[in-house]
Amino acid sequence: MGVLRLDKLVSEAVGISRTDARKFIAKGQVCVNGAVCKKADTKVEQTTPLTVNGKAAEYVQYVYIMLNKPQGVVSASTDKRDVTVVNLVQKDFGRRSLFPAGRLDKDSTGFVLLTDDGGFAHDILAPKRHVPKTYKVKLDVPVTAQMQAGFEKGVTLADGESLKPAALTPDLDDPYSCTVVLVQGVYHQIKRMFGVFDAGVVALHRTDIGGVALDSTLQPGAYRCLTAREVALLKREKAE
Repeated sequence: MGVLRLDKLVSEAVGISRTDARKFIAKGQVCVNGAVCKKADTKVEQTTPLTVNGKAAEYVQYVYIMLNKPQGVVSASTDKRDVTVVNLVQKDFGRRSLFPAGRLDKDSTGFVLLTDDGGFAHDILAPKRHVPKTYKVKLDVPVTAQMQAGFEKGVTLADGESLKPAALTPDLDDPYSCTVVLVQGVYHQIKRMFGVFDAGVVALHRTDIGGVALDSTLQPGAYRCLTAREVALLKREKAE
């Protein structure tokens, strides 16, 4: 961990502006390691115990958020026309420069990972390190053995692009449904893969990223921070 100016540390720990942080500091409402500090430019270790207005505050360098994306929401930081995944978490993380680490189509649902850790996101999305992602898929035609064999071999898209092998597991209770596990991220990949077999995707729901499963208690639009164990699991996954 590094050293920050006190006003920046307070701003990021409490989620307020630097201006407001300086006001708290000037009024003697900020304690550093148990002692009042009124100098906004004081350099403080990020791990130093901090209280603001009598309440403990902890600096968090990066956040990692699990969101259950609803239909109709765009996987982007900003959009002039549509609600974005970042908009959905704005009330709790409005001062964070968040972005989705990987995307889902507007009409798809499920696990979207939001973070402000650029290095972490880059490693997850890098082609050579792409972590596996699991999807529940509903088709407009029954799943066939030809599809399963084709996915296992590696589908060649209509434009000639050859994809890595993917796991396709038919749903034994519904002939129109299956589970797909991908290890790369090509634009509209699952829809284009099934298109090779003249099958249309009716519904697509991401359930898992790198061994971290979407929390079943999260309703569409709900979110929570990843646990330390889940973050560690993703970091280990991306490093392998």
